[in-house]
Amino acid sequence: MKKLIRLLSLVTAIAVMMAIAATSASAVTFECDVETYSDSILMVNLDTGIEVFSKDPDTRRYPAALTKIMTYIVAVENIKDLDMKIEIKETVLTNLVNSGMACSGLDWHEGAKLSVTDVLYALMLPRGNDAAMVLADYVGGGDVSAFVRLMNEKAAEIGCENTHFVNPTGVDSADQYTTARDMVKICRYAMGVPLFSKIVSTPSYNLEGDEYPIVTTNSMVDAARGGEYYYTYATGIQNGETESGGTCLAASAICDGYAYLVVCLHAPIDYDEGKEYCMEEAANLFRWAFVKLRFVSPATKDTPICEQPINNAWDTQSILLVPETDLNVVLPGDYQESDITITPDETKAISAPVKKGDVITTATVYYKGEAFRKINLVAHDDVSASPILFFTHGVDKVLTSPWFLIAVALVVILFVVFVSVSSSYNKKKRKRQNP
Repeated sequence: MKKLIRLLSLVTAIAVMMAIAATSASAVTFECDVETYSDSILMVNLDTGIEVFSKDPDTRRYPAALTKIMTYIVAVENIKDLDMKIEIKETVLTNLVNSGMACSGLDWHEGAKLSVTDVLYALMLPRGNDAAMVLADYVGGGDVSAFVRLMNEKAAEIGCENTHFVNPTGVDSADQYTTARDMVKICRYAMGVPLFSKIVSTPSYNLEGDEYPIVTTNSMVDAARGGEYYYTYATGIQNGETESGGTCLAASAICDGYAYLVVCLHAPIDYDEGKEYCMEEAANLFRWAFVKLRFVSPATKDTPICEQPINNAWDTQSILLVPETDLNVVLPGDYQESDITITPDETKAISAPVKKGDVITTATVYYKGEAFRKINLVAHDDVSASPILFFTHGVDKVLTSPWFLIAVALVVILFVVFVSVSSSYNKKKRKRQNP
């Protein structure tokens, strides 16, 4: 009998503790009439991260020479001193020549040493396959596959979901692919890596000891040789071309305080006239953005967005929510206030106390009914808690908790079992005493 009582007490205690523990415990594409040629395009405003134009940005494409942007990232992040000199190995260059891959001129320095910075210029300006292999060989300790593993690890770290590399050069391979969206992530990351922005905006550069310079293949930044594709406001980054990948381009531009990045993948190759489809569409997209789009602030940190129900407060049943910071976005210059709506993502009641500036929930910003931004909503004022309301609300929450009701039901069932067993035990006891 004592064992049964102890069992009932243990079960009841566990049920009560469970009840207490349970209660305590984007993108908008604006109207654009630019003629495009690439199969995949993504254009973003670099100041806000807002996507302003897209065309099939998530389909996997061959990255071609845009691969070298990741090669640059991995090399710089794994070589501490960019002024250090590394050997231009004969074995590395021989393998390139035997495979039919084009070189950028590092063969003139075969057996000598060049600074890492010089090799980086050779990598990005003339899209040097030789430079890519020299860097991969050096960082990988003679094992290019080890360097490629670092490329894929960095892609995952940056947040790329549809990118995979098998070589550092960009030579076509079925297992070497990216998307316009992933390449935008890679480019934005690269722009924060030492020397990158400077190198990719440079038209020409003399390697140490060379009489003639290496020259960029990106006509958009080359006033002397770019011809009709030179674009005054262009600041980089890289172009490429392969038989399977077509032509591709990652380009950046700045004008009047506005900065944009566009990635174009798989445009046609024009062998007859040499037309640069990607550069033409990129320049036209930049012109459209600089003319048609503007920074606007449809809501400031003092703009009331909504009222959120609040429990346990002294003298109010709701709290005013405002944006955590001013909402600065890029929109068409002729937008109407009615085009913008801001909807809180959570409307359930919260509990006092609350401090001014506390993040209460998030909200989705819509442009003409299409979601394109997430913001934090914060408390506009301090709200104190009422101890009496807090206690009564807590008690009510416990009493109405499913776990508490289950615990009560379990206790009742166990009590009935206890009474039944006790009654049976007492009957048997009386029979033994009165045979």
